[in-house]
Amino acid sequence: MTHLRKMMLEELQRRNYSDITTRKYLQVVTAFAQHFSKSPDQLGPNELRSYQAYLLKERKVTPGTAVNCVAALRFFFIKTLKRPLFREFLPYPKDRRRLPTVLSREEVSLLINAAGTLFRRTLLMTLYGTGMRRSELARLKVSDIDSQPMIIRVMAGKGGKDRDLPLSPALLESLREYWRWRKPRTYLFPSRDPRRGPEQPFCTRCVALFP
Repeated sequence: MTHLRKMMLEELQRRNYSDITTRKYLQVVTAFAQHFSKSPDQLGPNELRSYQAYLLKERKVTPGTAVNCVAALRFFFIKTLKRPLFREFLPYPKDRRRLPTVLSREEVSLLINAAGTLFRRTLLMTLYGTGMRRSELARLKVSDIDSQPMIIRVMAGKGGKDRDLPLSPALLESLREYWRWRKPRTYLFPSRDPRRGPEQPFCTRCVALFP
């Protein structure tokens, strides 16, 4: 590990950034340095301007991805290298937000039924019925389902915060049917990879592949 990478990692850790954010920030700065084949502390405003234009115009990343890249580079230059003046060279791109496409109940039903297996169908029903993120779904534990107050507890969600989500009777019945079949012990949706074992959570990247 290089000295700069160690410095940035320590700054992220002492601010209690999540493991996912830490990993992504380090990846962004590494990609920035590799683009110019130089150590990132030797790069300045001209390279930052050029790199942002490259991301948006050539690589055509989404505005959301570009915002994450800017946040990572800001952290590196301002927090790690202590160069506060670099803030003005790292503007956040405008995000022309569009309203999402809302599926009808019939379309949602068709999507869930197309999942095939009970594992996939329950996973999609939980996503749809709660609106939680894929990473939160993967870490969901059996003990997080509380049928008395009818809530699902999301522990250490976005920003490291806990929150409660309403649990509908229909979703509760589906979860019970799923539990009677799979009998998960720790994570509600355990890994199906024999190399990881059933006591590890399901891979979040695999959720995007459904149905």
